Amino acid sequence: MRLNKFISSTGLCSRRKADDLIAQGKVVVNGEVATLGLAVDDRDVVEVDGKVLVQKKEEEVYIALNKPPGITSTTEQHIDGNIVDFINHDQRIFPIGRLDKESEGLILLTSDGNIVNEILREENNHEKDYIVMVNKEITPSFIEGMSDGVEIYNPVKNEYTTTKKCKVLQLNNRSFKITLSQGLNRQIRRMCTQFDYQVYKLQRVRVAHITLKGLELGQWRNLTEDEVQKFKHARNN
Repeated sequence: MRLNKFISSTGLCSRRKADDLIAQGKVVVNGEVATLGLAVDDRDVVEVDGKVLVQKKEEEVYIALNKPPGITSTTEQHIDGNIVDFINHDQRIFPIGRLDKESEGLILLTSDGNIVNEILREENNHEKDYIVMVNKEITPSFIEGMSDGVEIYNPVKNEYTTTKKCKVLQLNNRSFKITLSQGLNRQIRRMCTQFDYQVYKLQRVRVAHITLKGLELGQWRNLTEDEVQKFKHARNN
């Protein structure tokens, strides 16, 4: 990284002030007076007025977002409406799993790559709850069929996959709650299509022990230490 950014990351001063210190000849890198624009890495020894600077370690970030429709769950910042730009966090973060662009609700993001696969791994059985509204009246056979597992086509593997049995609860004549422990691409929409239903609205309201409680659409919050430790405990077991 640039030397001025490194100095700022130690908490000594701002980048602008760091540039002033460099210009004044007060910054030494590996025993030599530094120049403006110099790049440094972890192996370099940086001193200011004879004092060795140590970069502060950034704490890992764990976020719960109530994603609005139209936001894409991607880190590709050339894509308009990407989730990273939407949150605009100081640290580099990425979504844990996906939530369709047209869907809304709970999605987790983090800077901790070590925890991602453990949260997504099916054998850890982290349940996810969704509220779904469809285009026509729900029948008992639809609820039963969705619960028992649905054969859906996987275009990536060019084969059919049967979804796991799951819990489905009818809420009214056109909406239901479904609890999944797997995350196939556009799974709920594809399941509904097999019964000639179209999804009008899909909202994820829970991921494991994290819910949307207290989060308005478009808002996000940091997970508590206890919430993070519950995921890590599952990982260690």
